[in-house]
Amino acid sequence: MKKSNTESNAKRLSRRKFLNAGVATAAGGAAAVAMPNIAQAKKTTVLKMQAAWGGGIFLENAKSYVDRVHAMAGGELKIDLLSVNSVVKTSQMQDAVHRGVLDAAHYVPAYWYSKSTAASLFGTGPCFGWSSQEVLGWVNYGGGQELFDELMGKLGLNVVSFFNSPMPAQPLGWFKEEIKDVSQMKGLKYRTVGLAANVMQEMGMSVVQLPGGEIQPAMKSGLIDAAEFNNPTSDRDFGMQDVAKNYMLASFHQSQEFFEITFNKKKFNRLPAEQQAILRYASEAENSNFYWGNTKRYSEDLVKLQTESGVKVSRTPDSVMQAELDAWDVVVKQLSSEDPFFAKVIESQKKYAKEVMGYLNLNQPDYKLAYKHYFG
Repeated sequence: MKKSNTESNAKRLSRRKFLNAGVATAAGGAAAVAMPNIAQAKKTTVLKMQAAWGGGIFLENAKSYVDRVHAMAGGELKIDLLSVNSVVKTSQMQDAVHRGVLDAAHYVPAYWYSKSTAASLFGTGPCFGWSSQEVLGWVNYGGGQELFDELMGKLGLNVVSFFNSPMPAQPLGWFKEEIKDVSQMKGLKYRTVGLAANVMQEMGMSVVQLPGGEIQPAMKSGLIDAAEFNNPTSDRDFGMQDVAKNYMLASFHQSQEFFEITFNKKKFNRLPAEQQAILRYASEAENSNFYWGNTKRYSEDLVKLQTESGVKVSRTPDSVMQAELDAWDVVVKQLSSEDPFFAKVIESQKKYAKEVMGYLNLNQPDYKLAYKHYFG
């Protein structure tokens, strides 16, 4: 049967639509090939951070933190790490971050404790039977960070800080003769920093606060009689073995400390949330790396001090360390009576330490007993 004109016209129109659609699709595809989608390059945010270290293992630690930030940020966030005194003096670093002269700083709270004696409690405070790891636990899970932020508000400082890198107890330090009794320390001109200065003064020492790089020359010239800085690696780098041969390990004057990484708060708050998280969690990651890496280095360099430099290493007598605890009691009581906030931080720390160390002391075996069993 012959098709009608109406049906033929409808089929012709349908074929035209199909062909036109095909042409349009091909044209679109060609355009897509000819004009590729060019991704917009993301702008890199650069933060200028000054460290309190001119070299040595602590500057390496600062760089390690920066490297972790870079690895996580994928090119969108960069920290320009500057060594000590590059822009301002160490004592001016916190103010420089507050004003925005620096975006960030890598140092320890004891370096600015003159603004508030409570600052030293966030690192170099009294020992309530805990190590640096437990103090960092208090900072993160015991209300310490909130108290620190409250202190920053009281001081009117435009900064936000993270803490990391649990340091072992600092040695009592370098002496011309081995310390066997606390009476030998009375009258000695001794270098330390932070609240440890108050403690050593209470024990009868004459305290001089000096930057790390000035310690060895001061002892060589006789400006000071004895000194501590932090650890065997840094002490060896400073050349302390060339000015004294008696190295006393273990002490309660600074039995816990860690780094503070400070950022200008306005700058930090303007960063995207993911970059803020990177700065925070890179700090936590560096916490473990520091403990593993530095503990190995410290132990190696202690052996070198003994075998290569003829240093006599002794453990500080318990009687001296008990005298340090007694001196801490006097200092803490005095400062707590003068500053309610100081007393508030102390009570928070005691509560955390009593609970956490109560558990750890019951649960931890005597590792020293096991060490003696295998190594004598």
